[in-house]
Amino acid sequence: MGLYVKNILTRGMWRLLALVLLLGAVSCENLQQDIDVVIPTAPAQLVVECYLEPNQRAQLTVSETAPYLSSPIPVVPSDVTVVISGPNRQRETLLYNPGFNFITGKVYTHSSRSRLLIRPGDVFTLEAKDTKGRIVTGTAKMPATVPLDTVEFNFNDRPVQQREAIVLGRFRDPLATLDFYRFQIHRDSISQNPEVDYSIEDRLNEGKEITLGTSYEFISGDLLIVTLFHLDQPYYRFLQSTQNARNANGNPFAQPAAIQSTVQGGIGVFTILSYQRRSLVIR
Repeated sequence: MGLYVKNILTRGMWRLLALVLLLGAVSCENLQQDIDVVIPTAPAQLVVECYLEPNQRAQLTVSETAPYLSSPIPVVPSDVTVVISGPNRQRETLLYNPGFNFITGKVYTHSSRSRLLIRPGDVFTLEAKDTKGRIVTGTAKMPATVPLDTVEFNFNDRPVQQREAIVLGRFRDPLATLDFYRFQIHRDSISQNPEVDYSIEDRLNEGKEITLGTSYEFISGDLLIVTLFHLDQPYYRFLQSTQNARNANGNPFAQPAAIQSTVQGGIGVFTILSYQRRSLVIR
């Protein structure tokens, strides 16, 4: 009698459970709603990337923006005329001559025939125009060179076979100006991604000696290339915005970050590099 009652209760419980699950499934089905998300498309813009250096040929890359879900292959227009102008009647129309710079590891679409004479304080302008009427312009001023006074390394106190070194670079910040810097360390070649790369401003170190460094991450035998860039403010803001965009990409909790271009009429960067560079072997 006890066993029969137990079986009846068990079957009743299973029926109740099945009914609850059925009602839940029906409720979920009623709540489900398919939504088609329409991603707005904007007219394609020209994208330029150009870093001028003293006594070097100008090299510039031009491409186009593309829809968010389009192919990752860049669109490279071939009908863009690029003119770079500077002081002392320097003016040159760049050649459409796609190539690869093995020193910097960058691809370019346009290049100049001659090397540019650029001194600190010189102002250069850019104009890139295509047959569709799109025009991108930019202006850049070469910052003064800030000497990299010393570059050194120090090992930690771990056993010899496990020792790692930090690298320190020191320089004197100029007085009475708002200055921006970028500190990079490459291993073996600047054509590779840097091991260390960050940017700062001098608000808290006006006119003082500044020391920039790394964590303990280098070992004996490493060949390092240490570079200190003195940046203008537009290029500094561009670097900060690109870093923010990378951090926000794919992060559902981050605010979207817009690129702060240094050019007008399109997207991208046009600047003149001013830097000091040292090589260092960890021993």
